[in-house]
Amino acid sequence: MKRTKWTRRRVISHGLLLTLLVAVPLLYAVTPTEAPAGFDNLTNGFEDQPTMDADRASFDQVEQISDGLGPMYNAQACRECHQNPVSGAISQITELRAGSFDGFTFTPHPGGSLIFSRSIDANFQVRAFGTDNNASFRTSLNTAGDGFVEALPDSFFTNTQYNQGQFGGTIITVPVNESPGVNRIGRFGWKNQHASLLSFSADAYLNEMGITSPMQPTENTDSGTDVSFMNAKNGVPAIQDPAIAGHPFGHDVEAFTRFMRSLKVPPRDTGLAGTPDAQAGAYYFHAIGCDICHIQTATSAPTGTSFNGGKFIVPAALGSKNIHPFGDFMLHDVGTGDGIVQNGGQGTINLMRTAPLWGVRTRNRLMHDGENITRNNAILRHTNQAEPVIQNYIYGLSTTQKNQLITFLNSL
Repeated sequence: MKRTKWTRRRVISHGLLLTLLVAVPLLYAVTPTEAPAGFDNLTNGFEDQPTMDADRASFDQVEQISDGLGPMYNAQACRECHQNPVSGAISQITELRAGSFDGFTFTPHPGGSLIFSRSIDANFQVRAFGTDNNASFRTSLNTAGDGFVEALPDSFFTNTQYNQGQFGGTIITVPVNESPGVNRIGRFGWKNQHASLLSFSADAYLNEMGITSPMQPTENTDSGTDVSFMNAKNGVPAIQDPAIAGHPFGHDVEAFTRFMRSLKVPPRDTGLAGTPDAQAGAYYFHAIGCDICHIQTATSAPTGTSFNGGKFIVPAALGSKNIHPFGDFMLHDVGTGDGIVQNGGQGTINLMRTAPLWGVRTRNRLMHDGENITRNNAILRHTNQAEPVIQNYIYGLSTTQKNQLITFLNSL
């Protein structure tokens, strides 16, 4: 009897153990929480506040020729293109892209499709050629919230694409420059040129300010002509943001990256969002299909997830967070393509990334090129993949309902 009772007790214990092994992961599964929102210069928790403030100072720093500015460049500081209403947010600044298209193949302007707006020497200035028959301006995007976007898993893109059906976006993979040989789903830039904020930072340092780093060590040209002697004659080293101890990708490039990963997501105008008109507009936004591509909610990967070839491990501050970008971060043909090809091949010539609408109330120039100045005109400009939704907007909503939808947009 004792043996029997002991055996029964042991069996029960084993059964309880199995139950606990199944239940414990459920008990400790992380329920996603809301990402912190605000235009307040405060950290989302990725960095402590003093460190974020120091990295913001690097982001805001006005670069001089002695720092390596140029020879060809667009701006003297990151904040020139990302500062409305705080550093890291959006702006109305535009840059120019150009190249030629023969009906089959897009060829970028010599030296690259980016036509730099400035030079450190008046005798050298990049200009579009008469053969550049495809050209477009591009506005700056928010980097606020991009740390959470970087932490989105591949499943967000693949599941969203599947659920969109005939409206499905185009996914491209792009190199992660800090991890040679590693590719990842692109999500940053109007053409999804980058998947990592470190790659994005190094690219922007070179192409917006003309400053080289270990990931982007080659100076830009004047339409293909080497003008690196202009920096050399000013005593500027070949790599202006070099690898140093503890900073293999350059001190400034890493500071920009940390700062962007520390930014909160763009906040709603909660007062306006709570009005009956905005709430009605949110309903119509969904009812006519705008949120097929302007996805309201996405959830970042769990803490500890490894991305970018192991160079980015999702921290607790960014992991398992719900964000509300009102965008899918994929490429679509909505009839506004800029005719420029970058990472995605010739098939992407007329594709653009869905504009995330978070923070759109801080913009008075809309769409990728800033050519629309009213919400209504920006909506009506959509066609092709978006045509069924726009028909719903035109013919399915009354003037009052359209105005309510626009009120909703103005709350974002």
